[in-house]
Amino acid sequence: MLENIKKSLLEAPVIKKGDYDYFIHPITDGIPLVKAEIMREVAEAISQQANTDVDKIVCVEAMGIHIATALSLETGLPFVVVRKRQYGLEGEVDVHQVTGYSHGNLYINGLKKGERVILVDDVVSTGGTMTAVLNALKAMDVEVVDVIAVMEKGKGKDLVEKNTGFIVKTLLKVNVKNGKVVIEECKV
Repeated sequence: MLENIKKSLLEAPVIKKGDYDYFIHPITDGIPLVKAEIMREVAEAISQQANTDVDKIVCVEAMGIHIATALSLETGLPFVVVRKRQYGLEGEVDVHQVTGYSHGNLYINGLKKGERVILVDDVVSTGGTMTAVLNALKAMDVEVVDVIAVMEKGKGKDLVEKNTGFIVKTLLKVNVKNGKVVIEECKV
């Protein structure tokens, strides 16, 4: 399973951002080309691995949007995007996030206390964004039923679990070794 994603990962270019090895891939960056068969694989695998008995899907701008869209089409569930822009809507929640290579604020709109959600994202690497969003959802009294990222890289998954108490499911564990993406584990 996930053959199209695995093949594309092995072909993914890697660049350096400071000391951080950053791989460029359709799921994580939207380039070079996001193919329908890759998104279909992602949506099918997430719907099989995660509890989708929820009110809404939650994703983080920008690279969670296409994952949430594919999952929404697969499940019929609506989704909410945690945005990088402040809108000032009633009930908007401001979240500060720090990753291994950036920091900034995110804004949550469209969620109410007691709603059941699944959080989806492209990759958990440093864990900074996912930790910030999960802690904000918890503080909002939103029930996070499941958390899933398409890929995990580095120790971010462990850090999220330690700092939030949530179990993070992933489809693939990847790393960068000698300038190339290596698939360490396929969990599907």
